[in-house]
Amino acid sequence: MTVMSLDDDIVFFEQVPIFAALGRQALQVLAIGAETRHLANGAVLFYAGELAEGGYVVQDGALLIEPNSPLGGARFTAGPGTLLNEQALLHESVCSTTAIAKGPTVVVRIPRNLFRKVLEGYPVAARTLRDMVAGRVEAWMRDLDTVKKKLEKSN
Repeated sequence: MTVMSLDDDIVFFEQVPIFAALGRQALQVLAIGAETRHLANGAVLFYAGELAEGGYVVQDGALLIEPNSPLGGARFTAGPGTLLNEQALLHESVCSTTAIAKGPTVVVRIPRNLFRKVLEGYPVAARTLRDMVAGRVEAWMRDLDTVKKKLEKSN
């Protein structure tokens, strides 16, 4: 695991879709304010049910993600570039999963207050992010409509 320069941090953030949309100047502010955490094998980054105060991006290593839902859900591994707790960047929320380091792992923590300050300071980035999220919601709604139609046909 190597120490990264500010330029390296910006390039790293550009690989994460939600951050790439913000632009280089906004990412510079984000990179300066973000916190790097080193986790040993088996260390818990967060538990399901905890208040999420921001997002995490896996920089190096991997995290085992264990869902905590009465509906179940599959365990999966989050590797480099994976953003966790994305919704917590914008609003208060609770972690729906537990994240456990699989070997030595480095994550970058982006506190909600930092992310909000970046959006306030870079309104073009905020609009771009709004449009990106709106596009996701529209796609999700189309997918739900497709499922609804299939269910109606089967009844």
